Amino acid sequence: MAPEHRRTRVRRLAVGAAAVALATLACGPARGVEVVRAAGPRAPAPSPPAPVPTTSTTLTTPAAGAPTPAVTAPTAGQAPAQAVPADPAAATAAAAGVPTAAAGVPAAVVPTGPVPTGSVPVPSVPVGSVPVGSALAPSSPVAPIGVTPLPAPRIPAFGAFLSSDARGVARMPQLSRWLGGADLRVGHTYLPGEHWSDIEGAPDFLEAWARWRNERPDRMLVLNVPLQERNEAGVSDDEVRRLLRQGAAGEFDHHFRALAERLVRLKAADTVLVLGWEMNGTTYTHRCGPDPESWKKYWNRIVTTMRSVPGQRFRFDFAPNRGRDAVPWTACYPGDDTVDVMGMDSYDQPSGISFDEQIAEPYGLQAQVDFAKAHRKPISYPEWGLFRNGDNAAYMRRMLAWMDEHKPLYNTLTDYCPHGVWQCSANPKASKVYRSVLFGRTDGATPAPAQPATPVPTPRPTVPAAPAAPRDCSPVDLGSWVEYWLGGKLCVRFDWWSHDG
Repeated sequence: MAPEHRRTRVRRLAVGAAAVALATLACGPARGVEVVRAAGPRAPAPSPPAPVPTTSTTLTTPAAGAPTPAVTAPTAGQAPAQAVPADPAAATAAAAGVPTAAAGVPAAVVPTGPVPTGSVPVPSVPVGSVPVGSALAPSSPVAPIGVTPLPAPRIPAFGAFLSSDARGVARMPQLSRWLGGADLRVGHTYLPGEHWSDIEGAPDFLEAWARWRNERPDRMLVLNVPLQERNEAGVSDDEVRRLLRQGAAGEFDHHFRALAERLVRLKAADTVLVLGWEMNGTTYTHRCGPDPESWKKYWNRIVTTMRSVPGQRFRFDFAPNRGRDAVPWTACYPGDDTVDVMGMDSYDQPSGISFDEQIAEPYGLQAQVDFAKAHRKPISYPEWGLFRNGDNAAYMRRMLAWMDEHKPLYNTLTDYCPHGVWQCSANPKASKVYRSVLFGRTDGATPAPAQPATPVPTPRPTVPAAPAAPRDCSPVDLGSWVEYWLGGKLCVRFDWWSHDG
């Protein structure tokens, strides 16, 4: 039979069967006509195909006193969504595997199909802040679907010494721009050491730094404090020994009390104070070598005096030169009670030394880290930079990696020749390394990828087995739409025309 004739005959049979079925249903139950139903729940109603949305995610933004509207925000790679039925047919859909809204979730939309676990950003929409029908745009990065936002570890604070006076403050934004907007959270300066009046902190000297510190709560001011006047005057060991004993006896306490009170008045009470830096060397009058025991007593008196000032929250940084130098720096360590930070000044010297040797030498970088760990102190690098080995890109790369690994409380590069990379044009190779590593580095919270949760497979609905037709009964194929409303297939017995019984 030609296909056209077959379709015509089938249509006539179907129309006739439908007429019989409708007449039977209108007249009530009759002998010989049965509706065969499956043992399971009603088959799902045929639903029109959901419109294929442009890649979007539907967010809900409740408005005051109004039903929760659905607001669509563009986003890439999102799974298509279907509307959740609002009538009891939702239960039928659920039995057939159509997702429904969870308890407590407004009847908006529920994604169907697998949800991507990659890096699809979802815009953050403040509740009540977007009028209904307005277009949304992502306001800030949000954790991708399938990625657990974790508190990002804080990037160790860093900065550079650019100048002791107000010019150092003014240059910090310029250095930040050169570094692609890197967040320089540490300002570093030095009190002059010619006279005691300098060590007490001249107001016009400290004000610019205190203002910079107070512009943001996460900034840190690091202040190097000489322990003696005429600090770089080449004073003899005998004179240094006499001065240290005077300090240990308390003769200079009032100078440090004056400094502490000034810093508190300037609202710089949490300044990190690097007292008597590089004390294990020979450069400064505040050196330790001529009398280590008196030096330690002097340090302890200074810290006790400054901590006695109301409102202070100072941290005291013990920062020797790397290596043994004139004396081992451990011989000068004044004790855990008066030291808050275990610092180290670490320049690329002496000539010919490799970075591995700088790590492993006695009283070197590894010794500092181990000592700090044993004494439960954070580490720092108040001074570091190039020196005896010239434009040494390998040193620059290794030192930055060392600090990324060991995470000091802070570090500040000494940025003038021969040590620096921004204000010193003599070190282009190291400058390129420094800039490439720190370019754009900030302390913003970035969602950290976590191990994705083990996906739970969507349960497949149990498809009810087709019921067996009763004996002496011929099922009629009326199509899914008619069978849905009948509740099953129509079965006409062979003796439906009989009037017996």
